[in-house]
Amino acid sequence: MKEKDIKRKNGGYRYSATWGFRWAILLCVAGVISMTSGSGVSASQDGISSAQPNRMAIIIDDMGNDMKGTAEILNMPVKLTVAVMPFLQTTKKDAAAAHEKGMDVIVHMPMEPKKGRPEWLGPGAITSNLTDEQVRERVEKAIDDVPYAIGMNNHMGSKITSDKRIMSIVLDVCRERGLFFVDSRTNFRSVVGELAAAKNMPPVGNDIFLDDQNSKAHIRKQLHLAAQHAVDKKSCVVIGHVGHTGMNTSAVIRESISGLQNQVKFVGISDLVRDVWHWQAAPTLPTDNK
Repeated sequence: MKEKDIKRKNGGYRYSATWGFRWAILLCVAGVISMTSGSGVSASQDGISSAQPNRMAIIIDDMGNDMKGTAEILNMPVKLTVAVMPFLQTTKKDAAAAHEKGMDVIVHMPMEPKKGRPEWLGPGAITSNLTDEQVRERVEKAIDDVPYAIGMNNHMGSKITSDKRIMSIVLDVCRERGLFFVDSRTNFRSVVGELAAAKNMPPVGNDIFLDDQNSKAHIRKQLHLAAQHAVDKKSCVVIGHVGHTGMNTSAVIRESISGLQNQVKFVGISDLVRDVWHWQAAPTLPTDNK
């Protein structure tokens, strides 16, 4: 999800956050707070029985390139969701390992940001200059490249998630292939929720970013805010990352598990999609995913 520079190193892609991006992600966080506290549809605003536990779905972005924190995330003793970038050196390895651990796997689809160069995104990105046919082809290939994928979210994408033409195609492909789409909410003007609802798909969106600042104290604070959100609203969707913040993020999640389990149940994003929006996949096209 994060909008960051991409550099080649040892034949693969490597990412490094820039100061400009850090300011941008802070604005994204503000947008998430604004959206989830307003009238927009979110996981927390669809009625859930009071008998249900307070649930937290943590999505870890940027998997698929052997980034810092990957092994630590895959060895977590609770259910997480890993968002795996397609076409990278450990795409299939990370997806398979997460699936074997009982975690949810989704495609972390590279999408053009409002600011920055499209080439930062890596292979197979969705950019605004693509035709309808090219968008469809890239989304289909990305789904096929990530084994066990049951959903998709956006990597970067502040420009694309506000583009109705492109996002309509992305959601159509996801629906045809039996996948839901999680709006990472890198743009508070995103049209994803509106389009998903119109297509009878779950309007799933991120509620809180864990690691917009790379410090354990901040990540710990965000995680406790997420837990409180889950207690107040019965559910919370959270996004963290491997890579630049990976070691701190994985460490804070692990050290917080025992304390948070008294307040929330850690679930996969598919559990919220099923229980909050009562959505079940009904693919109309075959998928090569296992």
